[in-house]
Amino acid sequence: MKRNWVMSIIGLWMVLGSAGVAAPPLVYEGSDGPGAGKHLVFLAGDHEYRSEESLPALARILAKHHGFRCTVLFTVDPKTEEIVPGCNHMPGIEALDTADLALVFLRFQNFPDAQMKHFESYINRGGPIIGFRTSTHAFKIPHDAKYGKYDYRYAAAEFKNGFGRQILGETWAGHHGKNHVMSTRLDIVPASKNHPILSGVTKPWAQAGAYWTDPMPDSQILAMAQALQGMTPDSEPAEGKAACPGVWVRSYKGRDGKTGRVFSTTCGASEDLLDDHFRRMIINACFWAAGMEKDIRSDLEIAFVGPYLPATYRMGGYRKHVKPSDLAGWESPIMPQDKPIAPPKKRKKNTNKK
Repeated sequence: MKRNWVMSIIGLWMVLGSAGVAAPPLVYEGSDGPGAGKHLVFLAGDHEYRSEESLPALARILAKHHGFRCTVLFTVDPKTEEIVPGCNHMPGIEALDTADLALVFLRFQNFPDAQMKHFESYINRGGPIIGFRTSTHAFKIPHDAKYGKYDYRYAAAEFKNGFGRQILGETWAGHHGKNHVMSTRLDIVPASKNHPILSGVTKPWAQAGAYWTDPMPDSQILAMAQALQGMTPDSEPAEGKAACPGVWVRSYKGRDGKTGRVFSTTCGASEDLLDDHFRRMIINACFWAAGMEKDIRSDLEIAFVGPYLPATYRMGGYRKHVKPSDLAGWESPIMPQDKPIAPPKKRKKNTNKK
């Protein structure tokens, strides 16, 4: 009788699996801390900068040290449920329905309508957002499609340049510093030095090359991105590369009338998190965006939880055959080092350089 019951469960699981039922999302459950009772949802889906590494690392910090419940979602192959950066399929995105904050690291996504509707619902209710790097061009959707207005080149005036410009404050404008040759120093704007997000932050630095930006006029610039002629924080400024905004905050109003806070940075590659000041700024930004600035301290715990072993970012270059469940718990490595690395891909030539 017991054997028959076990076989029935196995059979049911096989049927559900063949029907395309996704595995449960990766969740890091916090307990004690100021974030207890708050739900953060992380959307990892870029092709190059290893958001599938940086976002679970941030989620662990926020859950373990500060008590948040953190759900991390990835773009995955619908057949194997393995993480495939940027593959236009993000199961579990309905977690946004109960999110208190969304951390978005997407690039050129065109999710199915059944998934995209949850993202739009979050925007309509004015949910707060943290936007990383390629999220300025998070969506690449035909303009006549149901959710075409989120496209980074959407032309109509009522939502011109889509999610990036209208919500984060800027769309894709082009590279300003060359990746792997020019790192980025983030110079704090004197007028913003007392902003809660900059508590305990003095010299943030990122390994990723700078983007060119000109954010919405209602944005408050926190730090200027200075391209450096080298891959160390003390490298000289790159010749002919003027500083431009690299970190800013703003707000937007959802269709339901609620105002949502927004923090945007053109940095955030997996290796950028290795810088303590940059990482602290992001943790502070999560508290601020969630309306918890009173809980920000200059010495908030920002230590990594478990092994964080970021790959050098590039097109391709991700760890293959990794499922979200492989990153469960506090001590599993991000990423597993026994998995093969996808070969590099050539990126399309950028014609928008400044």
